[in-house]
Amino acid sequence: MRRPLFADGLPLPLPLLLLALAAATTTAAAAVPKAPAAPPPNVTAEMAKGGCKAFADLIAASPDAASTYQSAVEGGMTVFCPSDDAVKAFLPKYRNLTADGKAELLLFHAVPVHYSLGSLKSNNGPMNTLATDGAAKNYNFTLQNHGDVVTIKTAASAGAPARVKSTALDKDPLAIYVIDAVVQPVELFKPAPAPAPTPAADAPKAAGKAAHRPAPAVADAPGPDADGSAPVDQKKDAKKSAAAARAPSVRWWLAAALATVAGASVLA
Repeated sequence: MRRPLFADGLPLPLPLLLLALAAATTTAAAAVPKAPAAPPPNVTAEMAKGGCKAFADLIAASPDAASTYQSAVEGGMTVFCPSDDAVKAFLPKYRNLTADGKAELLLFHAVPVHYSLGSLKSNNGPMNTLATDGAAKNYNFTLQNHGDVVTIKTAASAGAPARVKSTALDKDPLAIYVIDAVVQPVELFKPAPAPAPTPAADAPKAAGKAAHRPAPAVADAPGPDADGSAPVDQKKDAKKSAAAARAPSVRWWLAAALATVAGASVLA
């Protein structure tokens, strides 16, 4: 029988033997160098490569936004970066913001969670952003899915909501999606006015029909023998009314004749 180890000519007890083996294993593992951890991706560089160079330049010009973006990517992040054309159209409004407002707008376009394209399409509802600061500043937007179309909107969105056009990067811990408009938070911009009520569809048609309707034709008065002529008693009443209407004219003629005769007598 083979004895494992000896100390002063005596075999080592089993517990001491196990401790010796564990120490040897730990020493061997410590001797193997660990591979260096991969550095986190450069967020603005990835945006520029994916078609959002103008938006990446705005982030780089804002120290607060740049540092927040780069520190948040290690824990997982999803960025909705507006295309270069969208940023160019929005620049007049962007220039009117304060430095803090600009940083908050830039942070508003990122979510502190990595969403793959598949998981993004299964989400609907409000999302917090990097600009969210508890209850003091909501800074959230509403994500909506219509089939394969993903849109983002807020109460300040004018017109159609921003739509996800393409995927610039989707590799954990970072996902970057290109959108076709800058999303405006209500904390920085006034809510869009409600659309005017649409008039009833039948109203214009009814008005048009009334305008082109021909005037009703006036029928000729029926003759004395025509069917449906007035009763005899009504005809008599009509004759009396006509005679009464002529009476004042006759009286006026007689009065004028008498006045003429009286005037001639005076002159004579």
